[in-house]
This record gives sequence, structure tokens and C-alpha cells, in this order.
Amino acid sequence: MTTAAPMSSEERARSIRTRLERHLAPIRLEIRDDGAKHVGHAGAREGGHFHVDIVSEEFRGRSLLERHRLVYQALGELVGTQIHALAVTAHTPEEITA
Repeated sequence: MTTAAPMSSEERARSIRTRLERHLAPIRLEIRDDGAKHVGHAGAREGGHFHVDIVSEEFRGRSLLERHRLVYQALGELVGTQIHALAVTAHTPEEITA
């Protein structure tokens, strides 16, 4: 089993952005690095802690669970290698203007 070389926090955020933009075409995407809140946590050495706030048409008609699955699918192997923990806020465009 091979493990991916560790990335910097900035590289992780760029990889997250690239994959989510490619797969979910968000109209808004904010990525926050929460790593500083987890210094000393054993898992923090293995990957970053991030919060993703994403608005996409792809979420229309989908449950919260389905939206989260789409995000995790888009991120692929980053989850568990470069991302240790991920919080997701996922909305349709209508949900943010209501």
C-alpha cells in the first residue's frame, strides 16, 4: 500500500477547490482550513481539517446526505489521505437567497 506524499495546507485547499469545481460546478465555494483548531490531535499529522461551504445546482432535489456524498465522491482519495476531517455545508442557489 502506498501513501500519498503530504501536501501543505495551501496545496490541500487548492486540490479541494479544483476537484469540487470540476465535478460540481459551484456558483459559490468557500474553503476554510480549520487545522489550527486541531494542533496536537493525532489525526492532524495525517491530513488537514477543512470546512467547505458550497452552493451548486447539482444539489437541487437531493437530500443533505446525497449532497455530502457528492462532495466526498468529488474529493475521492483526498479524503483519508490528505484530508483527515471535513465539514460540509451544501446548498442550492435558492436556499441561500431565501
